[in-house]
Amino acid sequence: MWYHAAMAHTPPGETRERVLAFVTERLLAGSPPTVREVQDALGFRSVGTAREHLDTLVAEGRLAKDDDGRHRGLRLPGPPRARSVLVPLLGRVQAGALTEAIEDADGHLAIETKLPADDLFALRVRGDSMAPEILADDLLVVRRQPRAEHGDVVVALVDGEATVKRLRLVRGQPELHATNPRFAPIVPDTLELLGKVIELRRSFGNSYGKRRTAR
Repeated sequence: MWYHAAMAHTPPGETRERVLAFVTERLLAGSPPTVREVQDALGFRSVGTAREHLDTLVAEGRLAKDDDGRHRGLRLPGPPRARSVLVPLLGRVQAGALTEAIEDADGHLAIETKLPADDLFALRVRGDSMAPEILADDLLVVRRQPRAEHGDVVVALVDGEATVKRLRLVRGQPELHATNPRFAPIVPDTLELLGKVIELRRSFGNSYGKRRTAR
């Protein structure tokens, strides 16, 4: 149990070890502390003192910090570990209203990821333009990004509607290609990418419950 302690005559190195021990304990318990919680637990008079110790531990490589703006971004050193997060599940995405669509989501989908949850959304597929690679009612996990590479499966806005297609660069111009041969390529005058598909989920009744990462 942690309690307020008098730090006036404690050497800085010893104090820093106590900070490290407290933060490590919280991280291993799955509850990363805020700077304010570090201040309260160690009895510092100011948040700045707690932040200074944490910054020093990060600089020394004894703690790590995710640079994604999260309030509780501290973690143990090493590659970021995947964690379970909830991302908004959208039915349709209207033109210019991705933020509103996410705020009015149909629900949420739990996924394991190393990415910030705010960078992701999920989309339920309608139609068969990407069959057999992607089927109607499949769930796609999408990373929000305005650019993509040749060959990526993307979610893009075309005439105010979201569509899932494979991005091709033909003579330097972007085209959206279906995998179903009944659908012709889309050559948009302007292209707005909402994101790149990074995972596909398929229910058991929808072609044997396959789950894979989109390429």
